[in-house]
Amino acid sequence: MARGRYGLRGGPSGRGPRLLTGPAFSSTAGALFLLDALVAALGWGLATLRLDPGPLIRGRAGFMVLAVSTFVCWLLFLYALGLYRRDAMLQLRLSIARTPLVAGLAGVAAWLVASGICVTLEIDRPAGVGWQAALFAVSIVCFVLCATAARLGFALLVEVGAFHRRLLVVGAGHRAQDLIERIRAESSSFQDEVLFVHHPSLGERLELGDGAGCTVLDAPEFDILRLASEYDVHQIVIAPDERRGMPLENLLECKKAGFPIVQYLSFIEHETRRIDLQRIELGWVLYTEGFSFGLIDRVLKRTFDLAASLCILLLTAPFLALAMAAIWLEGGAPVLYRQQRITRDGRVFEILKLRTMQLDAESGGAMWAEVNDARVTRVGWFLRRSRIDELPQLFNVLRGDMSIVGPRPERPAFVAELAREIPLYNERHMVKAGLTGWAQVNYPYGASVEDARNKLSFDLYYVKNFSILLDVLILAQTVRVLFWPGGVR
Repeated sequence: MARGRYGLRGGPSGRGPRLLTGPAFSSTAGALFLLDALVAALGWGLATLRLDPGPLIRGRAGFMVLAVSTFVCWLLFLYALGLYRRDAMLQLRLSIARTPLVAGLAGVAAWLVASGICVTLEIDRPAGVGWQAALFAVSIVCFVLCATAARLGFALLVEVGAFHRRLLVVGAGHRAQDLIERIRAESSSFQDEVLFVHHPSLGERLELGDGAGCTVLDAPEFDILRLASEYDVHQIVIAPDERRGMPLENLLECKKAGFPIVQYLSFIEHETRRIDLQRIELGWVLYTEGFSFGLIDRVLKRTFDLAASLCILLLTAPFLALAMAAIWLEGGAPVLYRQQRITRDGRVFEILKLRTMQLDAESGGAMWAEVNDARVTRVGWFLRRSRIDELPQLFNVLRGDMSIVGPRPERPAFVAELAREIPLYNERHMVKAGLTGWAQVNYPYGASVEDARNKLSFDLYYVKNFSILLDVLILAQTVRVLFWPGGVR
C-alpha cells in the first residue's frame, strides 16, 4: 500500500489547531491576530509608560483613554485593511508595506473616538496640540515596528510547521481534484498535508499524482480507522464521486475514535468562505444549518442598517454635495441616476446612484459594464473608483429597500437571464440587497454570467451564515476595498 502526501505550503494568492474561528476569520488569521495583540500590547504598553504624564497631571485620564483607543483601533484597522487575509499573510512585504497606513488611520480614528468619550464622560483631555502630535508620531513608529515583529514571528512559526495540518480525503475522483485546487488557492490554512484514499465503491479514480508528486492510498478493505490512526490525521473529509456503496460503519468507527469527519461541501465552505456551486447538492442545502432568519435577526439587522446608514450619511454629506456639484458642472442635470433593481423576495425597487455615465448611455437597452467603459464620464470615473457614486443608496437603506450589507442588487432583465443560467441564483434574494456584501469584499465587479456565478458562491455563503457580527466584519472589510478598489468598473 502506497503512502500518498500532497504538501500545500504557500500557493497562489486568493481570497487553519482552531483559534478565533468565525464566518470571516480563519484559524491561521486568528493566530496572527493574537500575535499582533500580544506584541502591540507589550510595545505600546512600554511606550505609554514612558509618555504617561503621571496621576497628578490634569488630562491624565484623557491620556489613558487615547492610549487604549489607539490600541483597539490599531487591531480593528489591521482587519479592515485586509492584513489577516490569506494573500497578505502569504506576502510578507505587502503586509509590512501597508502597516504605516494602518497606523495612521488608527491614530486618527483613535483621536476621534477618544475625543467623543472624553466629551461624553466629561473627562479632561490631554492639553497641547504639540503633545498630541508627538503621541501620534510615536504610535505610528511603535505599531509599525510591532506589526513587523509580529509578522516576522508568524513567518518563523510557519517555517517550523506550527500550523501543519494533515487531512485524510475519502475519494480520489473529480471532487478530490476540485478539493486540491481549492485548498491550494483559497484555503484558510496554507500548510496542509493531504492523503487521498480510494476504494472501488467510490467511483472513478483519477491520476491525482500526475506532475504533483501525489499518490493515492488504495484501501480495498476500506479500513479508514487504521489509516487515520497510522498517519495521525487531524480531519477526515468525505469527498467521493459515488457514495452509494461507501461502508458507513467504518466511518462511524472513526468518529467514535475521535477523528472529526466533515462532508466535502461543508469543508469547502469552511475553508474558502464560499459555497461550491459546481458540486452543490440540493440535499445538502436542505439539511445543512443556516438559510434561516428569525424575527430577532431581522430586528437587529434593521436596527444596524438605520444606525450605520445615518452615521455614514453624516460623515459623508460634504463629499456627496461636492460630487453632485461636479456632475452638474460637467454634464448638467440630472445628477442622480434611478434604475430598477431586485431586492428581498424578488421585489422590484428604484435604486439611487450618482450619475457616472453619459445621459444616453443605455439608449439601446440594458448592457453589462465593461473594463474602461467609454460611457463613463471623467467625473464618473473618479466617483466609481472612490465608490462615492454609491452614497445615495443610503437613502434606499433608510426607506427599507436595501440593507447596509447583503448581495448587490441586480437589474430585473439580468436576474431573469442569470436565474436561467445559474442554479439557486434566486436564493440570494432571501435577504435584502446590500450596499456592500461578502461578494463585494472578496470578488471584483462582475460583467458576465461566469462572474455572476462566482459572486453567487459568496452571496450564498452570506445568506447561509448571516449574523450581525458578520455584517460588522464585512462593513469593516469595505474599508480595504475603498483603498485598493481592484476590479472596479
